[in-house]
Amino acid sequence: MYNNGVGSWLHRRRPKSGPKVALVAGELELTYNELSERADRLANALRRRGVARGDRIAYLGENDPAFVETFFAAGILGAIFIPLNTRLAAPELQYQLEDSGTRLLVHGAALDALAAAAVEGTGVQRRLVVGAAHDAGTATAGTGAAGVERYEDALAAAPAEVIDEAVTHDDGAMILYTSGTTGRPKGALLTHGNITWNCINVITDMDVNRNDIALMISPLFHVASLDMGLLPMLLKGATVVLEQKFDPGRTLELIEKHRITALSGVPTTYQLLAEHPAWATTDISSLDKLTCGGSAVPMRVLEAYEERGLGFSNGYGMTETAPGATTLPVWRSKEKAGSSGLAQFFTDVRIVDPIGEVLAPGEVGEIQISGPNVIKQYWNRSEATRDSFADGIWFKSGDMGYLDEEGFLFVSDRLKDMIISGGENIYPAEVEAIIVELEQVASVAVIGVPDDKWGEVPKAIVTVRDGMTLTEEEVRAHLDGRLARYKIPKSVVFVEEMPRTASGKIRKTELRKQYAG
Repeated sequence: MYNNGVGSWLHRRRPKSGPKVALVAGELELTYNELSERADRLANALRRRGVARGDRIAYLGENDPAFVETFFAAGILGAIFIPLNTRLAAPELQYQLEDSGTRLLVHGAALDALAAAAVEGTGVQRRLVVGAAHDAGTATAGTGAAGVERYEDALAAAPAEVIDEAVTHDDGAMILYTSGTTGRPKGALLTHGNITWNCINVITDMDVNRNDIALMISPLFHVASLDMGLLPMLLKGATVVLEQKFDPGRTLELIEKHRITALSGVPTTYQLLAEHPAWATTDISSLDKLTCGGSAVPMRVLEAYEERGLGFSNGYGMTETAPGATTLPVWRSKEKAGSSGLAQFFTDVRIVDPIGEVLAPGEVGEIQISGPNVIKQYWNRSEATRDSFADGIWFKSGDMGYLDEEGFLFVSDRLKDMIISGGENIYPAEVEAIIVELEQVASVAVIGVPDDKWGEVPKAIVTVRDGMTLTEEEVRAHLDGRLARYKIPKSVVFVEEMPRTASGKIRKTELRKQYAG
């Protein structure tokens, strides 16, 4: 084949695993033969609608076979796939569609209103609606809006002809948006090589095999769920069970029903499973791969799983590393408690001081990563790309940590002020930029505070301009509809003065000491 990218995976997998079930979604089962044929039909349907090599195709929806089909169809055409977070507000989605120059959007019927608002004023020319009702009087794609079609109709009318576009590992495959300290998200451009090598790392370090049955309860629009969970399984020829929403009771039922072997999530996920009434009586003996990311697993959760003979494989990474950088083997999790593990098989990690000198074991410095899984650039952000690399090779994570004598990574401090709430990344600058739009606000700082359920949640500390008044309800109302709900501060504190450095910067360390209790 001329296509050496992710778009060739299903074609290459068919003769090896054709009749085997690739995806399960509710009562629907798709074999590798069927999944490959549907991806081919979609690729032809997209080509008929003008999608060509290098064009951007976005997907907005919950976990569904259509997500997987759209990803592979984009790869078949040499187009670039953009998974969109369903929890974002319309203006946030609109920015990503416009910044990426997306020309076609595939989305779930339940998100029709959000999708319609998001594409307004962008270059999106067509929408394909997944699960649209066949009643032409419905409020979804059946209304006959210009450029809006039913997804299944488009597939049914397209041939299953195999397209063999010349695609290399250096070509762009996917854009994932990640926020920064400026508050404006930037698109990390993952190449076909980045995704492939990340999957090889996962398969190598986590012993993924063709007999695995993985349950995807985390949204596929998250890079960890997609690149660490779904794609390595499909590359290896395993079976993936898709769930649209996480419900602890149903998750336990599915583990027992499908004899799930692999599960990934965040600490909150595992905590809710262990606290469910059915936990003690559910047969989970099939499980042998539990991966957890986002933040440290609380000791009470670790102990609950140890009692059932299970351990966790933790890790460290980020969108820019596609996303794996390190993995902590289960068999060393107790011995190396607190560590994020060793560098993945084809990835290197180093620690440097402020002038770029490599530090000795045990010395704290910036964590830098290199390898074929690390992005080469941000989308249309040459300056951000240049500033993010040392020697043009090592990605500067912005995180602080150290390596021990054996090369195990210990993370000392997270990326700048980022908040991780239930596995979702929240960048305070993005929230602060919208709060400060309020006329009454003189200054604002958003910090993360501990939360029993989500790990941490955002809290806003606000100073009000002289002679004006402002309430917590007014702040939250201003953010509602403009930011995803998980980004909206759960509480607002009003102070007369902010602690500041000599240069005038707000000292968030002091704010955390005072308000994070």
